[in-house]
Amino acid sequence: MRTSFKNKDFFKVMLSIALPITLQNLVASSVNMLDTLMITTLGEESIAAVGLANQVFFFYAVTVFGVATGSSIFISQFWGKKDTKNIGRVLGISLAIVCVLGTVFTLAALMVPDFIMRIFSNDKEVIRLGADYLRVVSLSYIITGISFSYAVASRSIGQAKMPMVVSMISFVTNALFNYLLIFGKFGFPQLGIKGAAYGTLIARAVEIALILYSIYSNKENPLAQKIKNMTDWTGDFLKKYFKTAYPVILNEAFWSLGTVLYSIAYAKIGTEAAAAVQILNTVQNIFMVMTRGLANACTVMVGNKIGADEEEEAVEYANSFMILSAVLGLVLGIMLFITADGILMFFRNLTPGLYTASKKLLIVLAVFFSIKSFNGTMIVGVLRGGGDTTFSMILEMSSVWLVGVPLAFLGALVFKLPVYYVFLMVHMEEIVKASIGMLRIMSKKWVTNVIHDM
Repeated sequence: MRTSFKNKDFFKVMLSIALPITLQNLVASSVNMLDTLMITTLGEESIAAVGLANQVFFFYAVTVFGVATGSSIFISQFWGKKDTKNIGRVLGISLAIVCVLGTVFTLAALMVPDFIMRIFSNDKEVIRLGADYLRVVSLSYIITGISFSYAVASRSIGQAKMPMVVSMISFVTNALFNYLLIFGKFGFPQLGIKGAAYGTLIARAVEIALILYSIYSNKENPLAQKIKNMTDWTGDFLKKYFKTAYPVILNEAFWSLGTVLYSIAYAKIGTEAAAAVQILNTVQNIFMVMTRGLANACTVMVGNKIGADEEEEAVEYANSFMILSAVLGLVLGIMLFITADGILMFFRNLTPGLYTASKKLLIVLAVFFSIKSFNGTMIVGVLRGGGDTTFSMILEMSSVWLVGVPLAFLGALVFKLPVYYVFLMVHMEEIVKASIGMLRIMSKKWVTNVIHDM
């Protein structure tokens, strides 16, 4: 297996892309962790309500991420050719799709929040609190989708620093207004979990304003495109775009829907189980930031090489990234296993049962962390970066829907197992995914130039 480990330029470019993305993801995950840490003082029902209500945003955000990353396949390869005209066209398609999706999700959360919450929980207090949270936070969906599109596009052309800086400012804004509005400090109203929703909305508004200003204040920025340029689509261009991008969009949509079903299965075990999973997800997001940064750097670098017709180097890059991701995941998994008790000390007022369930969930996550890291880089970085979107869609969807989801509901509703055993069963999908995916990687059939003849 040939790698790029002796190539100094490989590490230089990788770090220049991965570090800003990692820091941005860390800041974004820290926002969620801060929300959860503050909300733990309000009790199990509030933790569960926010965690379950945010499954709606999770479904939307991951679908939007699919749109943005599907577009980034083209943008990174067009950037390899320095084709800014077509970069603008792809960005325009991405923005149009996320605005339509954002409108649908916003209207649903505004009009039927109680119905949505009843899908997740039978606890009346959890439903009431979650519905209150949804009505407010849903107003941030459309602007979040637009921010995602521009941020991912910026990474695809090697400009990862700007989204990172904006995320840091957004984090500070969210933390400040959470503190003021959850607890009613310095004369602000005490709104509880609705305060967390308002804090998120304000932070997202600041975020999009800064992103648009940063891009459009520099006329030389390839993303500073006029609306006329971004909507200059031909039927043939749209056909080629969707041929490659739709598997990514469907992949993310159905993967996230599967993850939402996991949350429903966990919630059926009880409110304590739902709260424990919310704590788990918060910690998992913090630990995953480095692996996601690595995967995103892989997408950009592999895509750039294929767009520049340097396919052998693209394969070497892919091999290097997969080795790095497995090693990084192993190190982080060991760290998580060792520090589980210390991490849970940051979550205040946990009942003994919630503490025990949360710790066991963290231990299961630690055991599987290396393979999760490897799979993330393989699918998001290598297969998508290489343009092999249809295979990656089939692999991910079949793993989730044929393995993970059935096992989740069998464990929760049939065998009535504790949440940590159900979580363990769900992770069988990661083993299936890695086993099949490696065969595809070794075949090199994933190397596809999607911008050929565009």
